[in-house]
Amino acid sequence: MLLWLLMRLSDVFVELGDSALDTLLKSVSIGKLKTFLLYERLKTRLHLSKLNAETLRKAGPGLMSRLRANDEELATDLSQAILISHFDLIVAVLNFLGIPHDDGFFRKDMDPAPFLTEGWQTRVYDEFKGKYPDALLLFYINHLVVELSKEDRVYRPAA
Repeated sequence: MLLWLLMRLSDVFVELGDSALDTLLKSVSIGKLKTFLLYERLKTRLHLSKLNAETLRKAGPGLMSRLRANDEELATDLSQAILISHFDLIVAVLNFLGIPHDDGFFRKDMDPAPFLTEGWQTRVYDEFKGKYPDALLLFYINHLVVELSKEDRVYRPAA
């Protein structure tokens, strides 16, 4: 498969839609951004002179436009901001899948194939729906798809 045919993080944001992006932006912890030294980087990447819950929420439509234009650097930084705000979800999902990790961080050279067996996305969704906001859960499942399984489509649960 050619690299350009693989799903990108910007595709995940776009496919999940404006409402999901709004929910994800509202869930970002400014304190965690500062703890993990991502505050200034994200503020710069978002083109904001001030970064707080209100400016982040208001930036949503402009960010979605940039994501639709495949701004992968924005998608990566935004993903980091969302994920560091939700280590509890990350640890719970990785434990559920049996993926070895150190407090939510896994080795980039790890072979995920033994852990991501047929239907893993649906099993994770079914296990954690209702425990976490749907937008966040779907975002993390699809983040794992992009980072580990290299599939070419955004996961959505069956209706």
